[in-house]
Amino acid sequence: MKKVVVLTGAGISAESGIKTFRDSNGLWEGHDVMEVASPEGWAKNPELVLDFYNQRRKNVRQSKPNAGHLALVDLEAKYDVHIITQNVDDLHERAGSRNVMHLHGEILQAKSSQHEELVYDLEEDIHWGDKCERGSQLRPNIVWFGEMVPAFEEAAMIARNADIFMIIGTSMIVYPAAGLIHYVEKNIPVYLVDPNTDISEVDRSVFHFKENATTGVPRVVQQLLQ
Repeated sequence: MKKVVVLTGAGISAESGIKTFRDSNGLWEGHDVMEVASPEGWAKNPELVLDFYNQRRKNVRQSKPNAGHLALVDLEAKYDVHIITQNVDDLHERAGSRNVMHLHGEILQAKSSQHEELVYDLEEDIHWGDKCERGSQLRPNIVWFGEMVPAFEEAAMIARNADIFMIIGTSMIVYPAAGLIHYVEKNIPVYLVDPNTDISEVDRSVFHFKENATTGVPRVVQQLLQ
């Protein structure tokens, strides 16, 4: 069974109503992203950061998978599909995708601020004073700007073994995720679904569907299933 590796970004989640800071000039809900998505912001005002992600978590729970998410599940009927997502929501999982890797963490989880191996699924909000079993404050399980992306090496290995590579709803300017295409073998077909992203500088042929995920992904999947 051929392996399809899919890199997804903010564009596919935005169509489900999840608010993102893509194309917002560095502002997210009125905040400079460094205030709410960096170790420095956490050190300066952790209660602001916790409140910010508590609100984002509510937004995620109120959202539903869209046609783009669902089409990727259909692809599993014929292919071994691996999704590498830059998104922190769980919409791929709720749609039914079986192999999902989150490069930038998961908003429905908390982790210890001192012992990163201690990760917890969340049913409630995180508040200042909520601590892990070893006594450290809990924080969102999110990879912030300036932090290492621990899953990247595994993601690169998955991309290297792709028979087909698909890029959906991402600007391809945020590294290291944007660099995954360079691990894909040169003879492998690449499908890009995004109305704005341009990867023409990449030395390979790209099938570019200049449309949003909800229409473009079902079209690509239909072609692949035929």
